[in-house]
Amino acid sequence: MIENWDKSFDLVIAHEGGFTNDQRDKGNHLPDGREGCTMWGCTQANWETYIGKQVTQDDMKKLLPNDVKPYYKKFYWDACSCDQLPSGMDYAVFDFAINAGVGGSKKMLQRALGVVVDGAIGQNTLKAIQQSDCKELLQKFSDAKTAFYQSLGNFNVYGKGWLQRVADVQKVALTMT
Repeated sequence: MIENWDKSFDLVIAHEGGFTNDQRDKGNHLPDGREGCTMWGCTQANWETYIGKQVTQDDMKKLLPNDVKPYYKKFYWDACSCDQLPSGMDYAVFDFAINAGVGGSKKMLQRALGVVVDGAIGQNTLKAIQQSDCKELLQKFSDAKTAFYQSLGNFNVYGKGWLQRVADVQKVALTMT
């Protein structure tokens, strides 16, 4: 729901935090071999693509949440059709897209719904959402996210934070339903 965009963005930014250049994170490696970084959850590589030029880590450190807000709206919220999703589910799908990619988040939603997994939020997926119990769907979606994170090779490094985020997102998303 569009009404949840601002709140969802603020919640994501709170989880993503500020600057990091942890080189154990694959997102902090640039394709040309430079050491990259992340600010407000936006990787340097994605930011450079978005603005059409290279930036330094110092440039990244200067980004404010409002600088990256249009980027998140276009490439995550809109790309996941969050305006068409029920309140709470919109936030959960948006948040997971930032960690697992847009396609991964949409497919995870479809798996939780038990519909054809094609990565497109079309009429069949929307109909299944409308026919589902949102609280049950959020639980299935959260359980699937937990299993996904636990399957990753770097779970021992980031797992505690990922699982805390799953719990936090589910808790807030439930209050939004």
